[in-house]
Amino acid sequence: MTTDIDHPPRLTRLAFHGPLSEDRARRLVDRLAATEPRTVLDLGCGWGELLLRVVGAVPGATGVGVDIKAEDLARGRAAAEERGLGGRVVFAEESATDTARGPADVVLCLGASQALSSAPPPRSTAEALRALRGLVTPGGRVVLGEGFWERTPTQDELAAMWPDACTDEYLSLGDLVDAAVEAGFRPLWVETASAGEWEEFESGYRCDTEEWLASHSGHPAAAETRARVDAQRSSWLRGYRGVLGLAYLTLVPVA
Repeated sequence: MTTDIDHPPRLTRLAFHGPLSEDRARRLVDRLAATEPRTVLDLGCGWGELLLRVVGAVPGATGVGVDIKAEDLARGRAAAEERGLGGRVVFAEESATDTARGPADVVLCLGASQALSSAPPPRSTAEALRALRGLVTPGGRVVLGEGFWERTPTQDELAAMWPDACTDEYLSLGDLVDAAVEAGFRPLWVETASAGEWEEFESGYRCDTEEWLASHSGHPAAAETRARVDAQRSSWLRGYRGVLGLAYLTLVPVA
């Protein structure tokens, strides 16, 4: 019989659940803090690392993180307590779809726009942007972390990605920014994750599990875990590496 302690730890090597470097995070926080937000809303927050950093950088600011994964929310609450932010940040286990949270002075949505729309892509991106427009206060800021195609993937690359991957799944960077403008925003900053940020994220995402597999090759769960991790790595290296980008758009709503 196995217990939880027999299984690999989860994502302990990652500060952020995405290809986001410390340097880029610092710049984002500095720019957002300079607007002196009173309220911060993080949709699909995970453990809310960027949320905590923004709230921590602005005396008196409060924040709410929304996600449906209890394990990540618990990690966020523990981090908030450790940093003395437990009384200023709430982590809510609930769906972001049609959320009643907000409006907020800063709205974060990093890699979670799918939580704001049930429409198929690429319409889901436009719907998510419209939802974000309704959740930010006048003069506030939205930071959207969203995937885009660096170039049109080949059929072989699509086949190596995830089930049912298709060229319509993401917009180009230009079309993504145009969609933000059409939703009622002006793009203050357009940034994209570097190859180094992707490599740090992809390696960090699997590092705990790879280390566990190296020392637990005979574990009853090893074969299933190995197959899953090998498939994930292959999907990145043979499928979307250099093809799928991640844009960080800092948006301001048009009055």
